[in-house]
Amino acid sequence: MLNDPQETPSTPGRASAPSPSTVLPSGEQRKMVCLDVDGTLVDHDGHMSEAVRSAARDVVAAGHHVMIATGRSLQATLPIIETIRLRNGFSVCCNGGVTIQLTDQLEEGYEVIDRRTFDPAPVLEQLRHRLPSAKYAIEDDAGNFLSTERFQDMSFGVKARGVSFDELLNTTAVRLVVFSTDASTESFSEAVEAIGLQGVTYSVGWSAWLDVAAAGVTKASGLEALRARLGVSLDDTVAIGDGYNDVEMLAWAGRGVAMGQAPDDVKRIADEVTEDVYDDGAALVLRSLLR
Repeated sequence: MLNDPQETPSTPGRASAPSPSTVLPSGEQRKMVCLDVDGTLVDHDGHMSEAVRSAARDVVAAGHHVMIATGRSLQATLPIIETIRLRNGFSVCCNGGVTIQLTDQLEEGYEVIDRRTFDPAPVLEQLRHRLPSAKYAIEDDAGNFLSTERFQDMSFGVKARGVSFDELLNTTAVRLVVFSTDASTESFSEAVEAIGLQGVTYSVGWSAWLDVAAAGVTKASGLEALRARLGVSLDDTVAIGDGYNDVEMLAWAGRGVAMGQAPDDVKRIADEVTEDVYDDGAALVLRSLLR
């Protein structure tokens, strides 16, 4: 068994709950709007359409609790936050491993208020035997990325530092990423299932890609903590996503919306399905919150 998730202490949030920039109509409840990034707000080339950008900005301006909920690391999430002009509020990164508070009262505009860590060594040892040619990267408890074989990805947000596999074994992790260029998605998934990973939460991506977090840590777990903090009814939560790492979030939300290109297993979990990312499916959902 791996270590239980650990909460790395951080400075308590100094800013009060964000105030809406625009008052909602009388009697209308502020929604908690949780947005995946890749495949939802941006397409697979990382491009956000004008329709999605303007809809997201309008929902922020209307005063809803808009928050990003992504597998991306913090530094890769901040440009999206800036694009939709989210100045005050909260967001969840690293599939729930890192939660930030956004506030214009701080010089950097944000602070980390929760970080969930785990010992990656048992998982790495198991995976090395099943996937000997895979590449590995870890985000540590300081936000740095360490990787084998010059493994780099846009979701890291920072340049990964090359290290030996043994150094990864001795690193405290927030996020472990495994990528194999030699395996198909099916064979990769079979290898992971055969190992029977214990004590962690994991999701297999579109390709032979594995994201691993501390046990019980998902986008949904991070968002539920924020929902309780803000005092929002579960009925007033909305989530939009397209991947397997969105399943828990879509099941948790009062209104869970899957993107049109999402796998069938993800669509089955959702309450509804919108258009795909190239047809601005997220914009349609966001506009529905402004009527």
